[in-house]
Amino acid sequence: MAQVDVEMPKMGESITEGMVIEWHKQPGDRVEQDEILLEIGTDKVDTEVPSPTGGILTETLVEEGDTVEVGTIIARVETEAEEAEVQTPSESPPAEADSEAADDEPSEPEPAEPAADRPPESQQPSEEEVEVVMPKMGESITEGTVIAWYKDIGDRVEVDETLLEIGTDKVDTEVPSPAAGVLSEKVVEEGETVEVGTVIARLAAEAEAGTAEAPVPDAPEEDAGESDLPSSPPSGDGAVPEGDATERSPGEEIQRRGADGRFYSPLVRSIAKEEGLRMSELESIEGSGREGRVTKEDVLAYLEEREEPAPETAAPSTPRERPPRPSRSAGQPDRGSYTVEDGPDEDKLRQQYGDRIEVQPMDRMRKITAEHMVRSKATSAHVTSFAEADVTGLVRFRERNKEEFREREGVKLTYTPFFVKAAVEALREHPLLNASVEGDKIVIKKDFHVGVAVAIGDKGLLAPVVRNAGDYSVTGLARKAADMAKRARNKELQPDELQGGTFTVTNIGSLGSLMGTPIINQPQVGILATGAIQKRPVVVEDEALGDSIAVRHMMYLSLSYDHRIIDGAMGAGFLQRIVEELESFSGDTDLY
Repeated sequence: MAQVDVEMPKMGESITEGMVIEWHKQPGDRVEQDEILLEIGTDKVDTEVPSPTGGILTETLVEEGDTVEVGTIIARVETEAEEAEVQTPSESPPAEADSEAADDEPSEPEPAEPAADRPPESQQPSEEEVEVVMPKMGESITEGTVIAWYKDIGDRVEVDETLLEIGTDKVDTEVPSPAAGVLSEKVVEEGETVEVGTVIARLAAEAEAGTAEAPVPDAPEEDAGESDLPSSPPSGDGAVPEGDATERSPGEEIQRRGADGRFYSPLVRSIAKEEGLRMSELESIEGSGREGRVTKEDVLAYLEEREEPAPETAAPSTPRERPPRPSRSAGQPDRGSYTVEDGPDEDKLRQQYGDRIEVQPMDRMRKITAEHMVRSKATSAHVTSFAEADVTGLVRFRERNKEEFREREGVKLTYTPFFVKAAVEALREHPLLNASVEGDKIVIKKDFHVGVAVAIGDKGLLAPVVRNAGDYSVTGLARKAADMAKRARNKELQPDELQGGTFTVTNIGSLGSLMGTPIINQPQVGILATGAIQKRPVVVEDEALGDSIAVRHMMYLSLSYDHRIIDGAMGAGFLQRIVEELESFSGDTDLY
């Protein structure tokens, strides 16, 4: 016998504790490796905790509703249990178990074992089958939503060919095929959100393709009629998962999915149960999450606005403490306080504006961008200051080095790395621009994680983060920026690469703009916009020759900053330091 401790898992760098929402297993229950033991939640995410090993759950050390720190032992599993305990599945025929257990122990139990106690097929792929799982997209990302399938059942796929597109609230990305073969099964449908590591598809060798296609259209009807198969693994073909219901009365227990198929997370269901909400009430709440999902903030906002409490459906068990709402800065709205609402249908719009219009629905990225921008304006007191820089020396320096740089490094030498480098040097001298506001506290960051805005065609902007930008030379920043821009446009960025920035640089000049007033990327307090470089006649001062007019390469810089903590003098000083850095280049400057 050996005992294995189950610990409260780490769910991201900023998460230090979690609340036990529900135990799926009880002491004495047999568990397989990776079988779900319990659900835990924070104010940011709910997740399920799998068993680290197979065995018997001997002890649960934390009760439902308890909140404990990451790393705390919450349960114990005893391994190497007696054979008699392991090989007595309830589904086995009693006659066989009684008459043959003694005489045919080595041979008889083995055929029965796979039918009852073996892990699901998804855990035991055949040699000819390859499983595709929901990929890990960063330490803080635990789930993803299937946006679109690029391949259908029976399609031939090559290694690294795109199978589907998945998304989070930060970024959309494409999932390549891990092997060549034929797509034999889609376990997860478009619009579904599943946890990292979940099997989402299966690939088969071409020889098996014919057999893989047949069961797909018939699976829903067979599942619907087989009430004695509640434990069948989800097929992804439309069958209702265990615990869901398609018809329910208003007073029925809160379900994982509503009548319209909308999914409700464990955290949302937990709050709804605590507050005595009916299923009909939960279904009536307009969701602000992805694909209209109801978030914790949506439920809490509904409870605050509800004039009369809903009648309790049943006496709840021991009350559990509701997870605390995330703290926010003074005057800062909740994350869900602004959402893009559904507009009127096209017929009403044509009645209002006439027939000579084109109606285009917002895509996910545009909705997310709109919500973030409005929330930022409501959070920070925006002020923008401007400066002008003579970058003639920088232009000549780049022109002289760009061909050699491309041959040596394999990427173009753009102006962006010079702008990022100048911003870092200015941040060193003005650390308050590298901060965030948390209530009445100012958090000054010691590392320079600079976001670099990348235009994604007409889809919008992303700002992948160059971490520890102060550690890079111009050459290193050029390689880093080129790599991130390429992966951003190819939907290959990981969500973690869009988080944790302390300051942002957006090169609007690359798009032809002379200047702009950018919106701060929360929770940062500053963003620098660099305008187009143009030749202009300017007055040049010279102590020996006096004033003269010369053609110089000039550009405008604009800095938007949070006026709650950044005053105009500091903003102007920050800009002036950037100007000095950009104007310092000459013919003698060494790139390397």
